[in-house]
Amino acid sequence: MQEMQDKESTGGAAPERDWAGLAARIKDWGREIGFAEVGIARAEPGEAVPGLLRWLALGRHGEMDYMAKHAPLRADPGLLVPGVVSVVSVRQPYWPEDAADAAATLADGGLAYVSRYALGRDYHKPIRNRLQKLADRIRAEIGDFACRAFSDSAPVMEVEFARQAGTAWRGKHTLSLTRGGSYHFLGELYTDLPLPPDAPVEAHCGTCTACLDACPTQAIVAPYEVDARRCISYLTIELAGPIPEDLRPLLGNRIYGCDDCQLCCPWNRFAHAGDPDFAPRHGLDAAALVDLFAWSEAEFDQRLQGSPIRRIGHERWLRNLAVALGNAPGSPQVLAALQARADHPSPLVREHVAWALARQRRNSACNP
Repeated sequence: MQEMQDKESTGGAAPERDWAGLAARIKDWGREIGFAEVGIARAEPGEAVPGLLRWLALGRHGEMDYMAKHAPLRADPGLLVPGVVSVVSVRQPYWPEDAADAAATLADGGLAYVSRYALGRDYHKPIRNRLQKLADRIRAEIGDFACRAFSDSAPVMEVEFARQAGTAWRGKHTLSLTRGGSYHFLGELYTDLPLPPDAPVEAHCGTCTACLDACPTQAIVAPYEVDARRCISYLTIELAGPIPEDLRPLLGNRIYGCDDCQLCCPWNRFAHAGDPDFAPRHGLDAAALVDLFAWSEAEFDQRLQGSPIRRIGHERWLRNLAVALGNAPGSPQVLAALQARADHPSPLVREHVAWALARQRRNSACNP
């Protein structure tokens, strides 16, 4: 450790390091590396822990068993990184300014809606790589120290640390929010450095309930409370099995994630263009449902290489698209696409295709 080196060079008395000065330099280095904002929090989740435990006790995590299994690591960062004292919290915008209009895509039932964060490159590695560069820059300044970088890649209370670090507040939809909106990724660098923490940012949601009102499945059951079992992001990404039938019509054309609670947020009117790394690929910002449904597994793997979507696999991809096609305006193309997958090897896909075909036929009978 650098402190030990300092102690040896001064004959036994380690000089007091300027931790406040180092914290200021860390923020400058983080911005130079490309982060929009950098803040520092103590490695103490504090008041967020009871809320997490209550959420788990109510079963609102659904089938995300890892949330319960790793709850102790979220509650006590020292169990994840022994000796951690401070958390460097960073924020990176991703809003794809050149993407097709989100509202227009949602309004066109023949198009697929993909959450705007997933249109381009998977964010996990780029954010962690930048955090590692920040760690290397700190190490070059002070010598070795213990640290570990995260970006939605470990049991970390990301939003709470962003709040404590003054880079965002928790919105009523439970996402991190700023005066520049919520279209950003978060990252953390756990360190054993005693850096002075920043002051938490004040929340600015006021009496607004736009996100609660906009949720297609009423998954935001109260301000700051989300029941994942009803959330479209959970249903299309995390859920491995069948999507509950009563919720399928509410998914509309959303095939991977959902942005409704963000699209309606007044603060997102001030969103700035995000990092070019996250620009849309393969026309996913406004692709036709029937075209995506025709992708073979090999095409899915090849076209979505480096995309966060790839982790759900081809089977769930087809499941989600089948639901969207069931909700789509009726046409010979939609029926042909569904019928082509009616005998798919996967029981999961077959069941959702059968549901979609029945829905299409029922709708056409009601609207001759």
